[in-house]
Amino acid sequence: MSKAIQAAEHKILDVLSKNYAFKIPDYQRPYSWQPEQAMQLVQDLRDHMGRSAEEPYFLGSIVLIKDDHNPEAQVIDGQQRLTTLTILLSVLRDLTTDPKLEASLNKLIMDEGDLLSGTDGEARLTVRDRDAVFFRKCIQEPGATTDLLTRNAAFFGTDAQKAMRDNAAEIHAALVKMSDGERTRLAVTISRQTFLVVVQTSDLESAYRIFTVMNSRGLELSTADLLKSKIIGSMHSEKRAEYADRWENAEQEVGRSAFNDLFLYLRWIFQKKRPTTSLFKEYEISVLPDFLPGRAACFVDEWVVPYADALTEITSHSYSASHGAEAVNAWVRRLSEIDNEDWRPAALWALKTHHEDPQWLDAFLRKLERLAASMLLQRTYATPRQQRYGDLLKQVEEHGPAAPAFDLDDREKAATRAALRDDIYTVPPCRRYVLQRLDEVLANHPGVTYSHAVVSIEHVLPQNPAADSEWVRMFTEAQRQHWVHKLANLVLLNRRKNSQAGRYDFEDKKNSYFRSSGGVPTFALTIQVLSQASWTPQVLEDRQENLVGLLEKEWDLL
Repeated sequence: MSKAIQAAEHKILDVLSKNYAFKIPDYQRPYSWQPEQAMQLVQDLRDHMGRSAEEPYFLGSIVLIKDDHNPEAQVIDGQQRLTTLTILLSVLRDLTTDPKLEASLNKLIMDEGDLLSGTDGEARLTVRDRDAVFFRKCIQEPGATTDLLTRNAAFFGTDAQKAMRDNAAEIHAALVKMSDGERTRLAVTISRQTFLVVVQTSDLESAYRIFTVMNSRGLELSTADLLKSKIIGSMHSEKRAEYADRWENAEQEVGRSAFNDLFLYLRWIFQKKRPTTSLFKEYEISVLPDFLPGRAACFVDEWVVPYADALTEITSHSYSASHGAEAVNAWVRRLSEIDNEDWRPAALWALKTHHEDPQWLDAFLRKLERLAASMLLQRTYATPRQQRYGDLLKQVEEHGPAAPAFDLDDREKAATRAALRDDIYTVPPCRRYVLQRLDEVLANHPGVTYSHAVVSIEHVLPQNPAADSEWVRMFTEAQRQHWVHKLANLVLLNRRKNSQAGRYDFEDKKNSYFRSSGGVPTFALTIQVLSQASWTPQVLEDRQENLVGLLEKEWDLL
């Protein structure tokens, strides 16, 4: 089968013909055009009616997976236009009183079949399985749209079916105001003067790449969509609708973007190493052969659905249990503040495999947060960081929280301690995480959440003190340069930074800037500063040792 990409423009008369049997795959989005989009198409076609017969109207492009020798064509891009065009032609057919025009229009909607060869009539376009019977019975069959307009809302099983009905009603209301002659000219404009650019390839991944380039305005097909095509498509027909529902419910639960990310995380759980090719190709080569064709349902039931549930618990911090859930959610909140998501596959694995054991999860996630925080502070770059988590995934089934990959060697501990003692403010990915984690330790309130609209980091000793301020008298330039960006000199505020107030002398800063509107600061770090009578190099040295020591103990860095 050739994988060559072909593109050509065709009249609608040639597109809606025996040359193509269009099928909307179940992994596509449901039909969603509303009357605004449908009527814009109708208006554009009506505007074109009065123009020269030699002037074409381009309806855009469609992307298909199709073999040259087979009319069957999976629609990768173009579902909304083809479906709406079919609705428009069906309404035109059902309104005409001319039998010849009715027959001609019906040929664009339905293949008539052949009595002698024993073939039944087939629709030119078959929509997603969930809506296919409705579309055939209520839109495509002769006279169907007339009956459809009498149906009440309870008749429609999906939002897509309601959209089809609403668009049919709007189109009918517009066309019924036209004369027979105008409707005939509209039908001729559609069939003879309207063109589609048909892009086809026999390869799903090629079709996806084409679609991504050509259709940057819409919802791009994702790896999840392509995998759905492979997995749901491999099932027996009687199971497809059920499992398409399960898949779509899981996607709706976590959201489209996060659901696509889920398959990146699952790849790590399956492979436990860095990728070597595209995500879709890796699934085709290394994952799906264990499930397709006979165990596709297992992939959905044992991987997609439960891991989507686990991802929801991670993103919404909503793990629940009869006891111990607060501790588990606290670790997930902390991890969510890390500047990368490489920890997620291990956390997902833990939640899925030990969901009923919050004590085990507490121990596992504590170790995971320690490892993630250390690599954050060491600024471990992506390749070794991901390899470390890959090693962890290789070990967790046997060792759980005691997996050797959790352990920090002496070099790693020393590097983490050094980062805490260095100018932490100058490392943006670290500073907020470390300060919030430290504030939590000081408050002795595990899992404290920072849900304020604004959380800012302020220097006590200003970065640029006024020349006549007490800061210049109390600190030499060398001392100021040494301490200004250290952990000891930083506090958290639940307000936006004020450059003028930031330069106040210490007492004024405490009273008018560090206190909240209610007079009491929100953060334990800031309360500590308010208890100080002065802010001197010795205070900073003592405070630095104390704060760093708390984190060294919390993360077992000694």
